[in-house]
Amino acid sequence: MQIKATDEVMRGVYTNAMQVRHNKEEFVLDFLVLQPPQGSLNARIFTAPGHFKRIVMAMQENLKKYENTFGEIEVAEGPKSEVGFGERKE
Repeated sequence: MQIKATDEVMRGVYTNAMQVRHNKEEFVLDFLVLQPPQGSLNARIFTAPGHFKRIVMAMQENLKKYENTFGEIEVAEGPKSEVGFGERKE
C-alpha cells in the first residue's frame, strides 16, 4: 500500500509531553510541547482501543530494539506542576 503525505506532515512536530484519555469507544492522545510558563498542543490523535493496543505493542518492541542497540534509556523527568488545558482560543 502506498501512503501519501504532504510536506507539512512529513516535517513532523516535536513533543516533550503527552496526555492520554479514553472512553469505551476511543483513546485520545494529546502531544504537547511544554515550555514554562505555558505549553501548546501540537497534535491530537483519536484511535480505537484495538489500534491503541497495537500502537503500544509496536512502541514496546521498538524501545526494546533501541535499548538493545544503544543501551538503556533513562526516564525523563515529568512536569513539576499539573498540566491541563486553559481557555480555548479561536
